[in-house]
Amino acid sequence: MGKSINDILRGKFLVSDDAFKNWRVIIFISFLAIIMIASSHSADQKVYKIARMKDEVKELRSAFVDGRSKLMRLKMESSIIEKVAAEGIVISEIPPRKIKVKSNTPK
Repeated sequence: MGKSINDILRGKFLVSDDAFKNWRVIIFISFLAIIMIASSHSADQKVYKIARMKDEVKELRSAFVDGRSKLMRLKMESSIIEKVAAEGIVISEIPPRKIKVKSNTPK
């Protein structure tokens, strides 16, 4: 047992007569390790991108709510009255009337 561990530590399995089998396994395992590392990096990049997009969504939602609240304030009758008062336009004291048009054409 001590001799086999010593041979492994010295690397004799890489230079022996049947070393080609060992090299193929080592290269295959190295290739799989590289693929695994690349996959891990790709997953990390996607996680960071998702986090950035979530922050952007929060900012856009905040801007939307802010814009909607400003629009609601601008549409209020009191703010419209203030804006048109500067132009000299005032609210009518007489309420509007409904106009009914009678058609003379037979049905």
